Amino acid sequence: MLKGIPNIISPDLMKILMEMGHGDEIVIADGNFPAESLGKRVIRSDGHDGVEILKAILKFFPLDKYVDSPVILMEPKDKDMKIPIWNDYRDIINKYSENKTNIKQISRNEFYKRSEKAYAIIASSELQLYANIILKKGVISK
Repeated sequence: MLKGIPNIISPDLMKILMEMGHGDEIVIADGNFPAESLGKRVIRSDGHDGVEILKAILKFFPLDKYVDSPVILMEPKDKDMKIPIWNDYRDIINKYSENKTNIKQISRNEFYKRSEKAYAIIASSELQLYANIILKKGVISK
């Protein structure tokens, strides 16, 4: 164990976060997401929800400030559907982001295609529907 690293971040997840470069994307997937089918690298985070994983990751993970939307959500089929977890995600992103961060929604099929190209997928036990989120890694500078 190391000081200051939340227990939710496994050694495998920390390795993935360290390996990722500018522009690489990581998916935090809900419990219904086909992570093993789509992901080339899957990190299991069983027993944890999307909010706690996002909060832990963003302590270390810079979001890309050179793109319009470094955060992407899976758009629900019913566009009027309320997704409560999205408010939590926005609050966490605003807390840890250096700049105002735009969040974009894309269709389920687009989300799946983008997830196949992601550097890694974190498979959570999140039960809320449409709790899937993609983060694009930024840079750290002086």
